[in-house]
Amino acid sequence: MIEPAQIEARVRQFLADCEIAYESIVCRPDQADTAVFCEVFGIAPEASVNTILVASKKEPKTYAACLVLANTRLDVNRTVRKEMGVRKCSFASLEETEAVTGMMSGGVTPFDLPDEIPILIDSRITGGDVMWLGGGSRSLKVGIKADDLGRIPNARVVEGLAGEPPPTTSG
Repeated sequence: MIEPAQIEARVRQFLADCEIAYESIVCRPDQADTAVFCEVFGIAPEASVNTILVASKKEPKTYAACLVLANTRLDVNRTVRKEMGVRKCSFASLEETEAVTGMMSGGVTPFDLPDEIPILIDSRITGGDVMWLGGGSRSLKVGIKADDLGRIPNARVVEGLAGEPPPTTSG
């Protein structure tokens, strides 16, 4: 069982060790999903970043943590696959995500991930604006300046990591 307080303490320590200034919002677990969080706390989707774990299909499995704006769509089949150097990859399952990251699904963050997991940041996430990410649990969100994400060890900015989401259809 993953203990939220332990995860949150690890994340805060990681940020302190990296000397990255941050803000935090404590939320209820039912407010952790991106759309709900943005609505409840008045955060624009373009200021919210999702951390998505992607896994290679073949054993031994390799992983990448991909950071994309909430209003974009991760390009798993082309850009992520190429960056990982694998033939096929897909989104890691909820169980796999929690086992590999030691974090709760819905709160996964790039802060304090295992060293062997590269962190890929979409090139749209840039500048001095505060971006909101999971805090490792479903009870904490962390806000840091977009440019500070590039200071995370093992992180690199990738052009075209995400694209526009498909248009929604009505009716």
